[in-house]
Amino acid sequence: MFRRPLSRSPYSALPLFPFSCLSFRSEAEGSASPPQPYTSPRPGCPRYATASPSLTWVRNATTLCATTALLFATATSTISAQTEKPTSDPILQAMQQELDREKSALVLPGMEHPFFIEYRIDDFISYEAVANYGALTTEQEGHQRVVRVTVRVGSYTFDSSSARGDGVVQVAPTDNNPEAIRYALWLATDDAYKLALRNFAAKQATLKRFESQTRDPDFAEAKPVQHVEPVRVLDLDRIDWKRRIIEASGLYTASPEVRDFADTVQYSTANVRGIAVNRYLVNTEGSTVRSGYTGYQDGISVGGQAADGMRLGRDNGSIATTTSAELESAESLRHRTIENLKSFHQLRNAPLVAAEDYHGPVLFSADAAADVFTHLFTPNVEADRPEPGTTARTQGAYTSSLHARVLPPSLDATDNPLLDTFAGKHLVGAYQVDDEAVPAQSVPVVVDGKLENYLIGREPVRDFPSSNGHGRSAPAQAAHSHAGVMIFTPKEKLSDKDMSDRLLALAKEQKRDVYEVDTLGGELLPRVLYLVHPDGSRQLVRGAAFDEVDNRSLRSSVIAAGGTPWVSNALGPIPQTTIAPALLFDDVVVKRATEEQQKLPYYAPPPTPSK
Repeated sequence: MFRRPLSRSPYSALPLFPFSCLSFRSEAEGSASPPQPYTSPRPGCPRYATASPSLTWVRNATTLCATTALLFATATSTISAQTEKPTSDPILQAMQQELDREKSALVLPGMEHPFFIEYRIDDFISYEAVANYGALTTEQEGHQRVVRVTVRVGSYTFDSSSARGDGVVQVAPTDNNPEAIRYALWLATDDAYKLALRNFAAKQATLKRFESQTRDPDFAEAKPVQHVEPVRVLDLDRIDWKRRIIEASGLYTASPEVRDFADTVQYSTANVRGIAVNRYLVNTEGSTVRSGYTGYQDGISVGGQAADGMRLGRDNGSIATTTSAELESAESLRHRTIENLKSFHQLRNAPLVAAEDYHGPVLFSADAAADVFTHLFTPNVEADRPEPGTTARTQGAYTSSLHARVLPPSLDATDNPLLDTFAGKHLVGAYQVDDEAVPAQSVPVVVDGKLENYLIGREPVRDFPSSNGHGRSAPAQAAHSHAGVMIFTPKEKLSDKDMSDRLLALAKEQKRDVYEVDTLGGELLPRVLYLVHPDGSRQLVRGAAFDEVDNRSLRSSVIAAGGTPWVSNALGPIPQTTIAPALLFDDVVVKRATEEQQKLPYYAPPPTPSK
């Protein structure tokens, strides 16, 4: 089964870098005094400015001094999976030419020489259309390209990376003009080098307080990678999909199956979106990478209020896919929209959950379990270095849990970015080379319930000196350790019926009602929750919240896992896939939510043609 994460476009929050007529660059605030500017015709420019790429016009933009880039440990082998030679790509050519020039020329007299420089260009094209109440309300498409330059001074053991960041971002031209690309790289490199020098001096002073402590290296070496993938393009039939979402958003009044309660629907929205990202990377270690991905998703959101004022909604999307051909058909979207409207109507008429808190068994569907794992487990195995002066291995709930039990013994967890399909569907979290030019690896994270490995990028943590290919980044952002395709595998092969039977057996044994949650929303709030009676019948309830669904319960309260795996393809700024079974907890607190109820509209909605 596949899943439906949806709300707004995950790329709508990405910064829009406006072009300006005048060139200006920003330095990091709150840092030590900058070094003296280079001797050059233009104050603040490198002394080789007169040898900069020729350019009769410049598109200039504000550069952003990024916060700490958590760059992570080594690759184990050089790979070559290219479909064309890097020298045939004009963007990679321009990047390599400017990098070669910077390697020999970039130095201030008496200052540290860079030991590592990385150029990355992120090119992303996005499209989104939104319809409300049977009419198109938004259609927008954007194309942006940004340069991110990282300069490190010092050494792999001790370098300039710090909490203030070690990268600089600048707008890049979108027309493949090599001179313009090199000029953007030149300006960003100048800023990045100055920033690295300031950070290095500040870091040396700060760490004098912790000289007695053994430190892990700041940055792990990696073998060079040559990996060039095909350029991704956005391929979506915009006219057809606009027609589909317009129809879907108006079904609440047009379909005979649901129009009888159309006046209770306060919002009905449908959307479709697509993203195509191409990433270009070269560094002084000799790596050249062109990689990317495409993602598509459509969704429907309907809702309103119950008679007591409680806000209710059914918000979900289709399976996020890597090709538009895998999006659902027009008939499937229509059917799903009507089912969502019916589900909303049932929620409006459902009773509130009992006022007295419940402690007992709850069956989480595989869909709901995927949300639990995504919130509670996965972020805690993405290793981030702790603050200086601490003895912790990493950050998060599992900082001291290596070789300790974090899941029930009946579960294994593996992150395998190399798995690109499952049950005939493409997985958005798959990739071959990470965003730090390290080949992806399958990592056995949990074995027999015990944490055996973290997901690591090129910033080592204790006991993990090398990258396992999990340094990933959102467009224009620094790379961090991040999951790709996280797979949770139960030891016991239980069917969906087996899981339901076990829940029902507990209800009969304890002679009371139990709960089953179908979908979650927000911070693990039950969106569709059923009260299961000992006779096997189910009753939909609303207004519930969970308590004590945390890392402890995930470790100690799961008594069964199985059923048909659910695939959650999350098309966020960093695409990620979670494949999970259903989970049966023996003790979860279900209580009535304390949200303040809202007043109902004072008068009826406008009449609709179908009425």
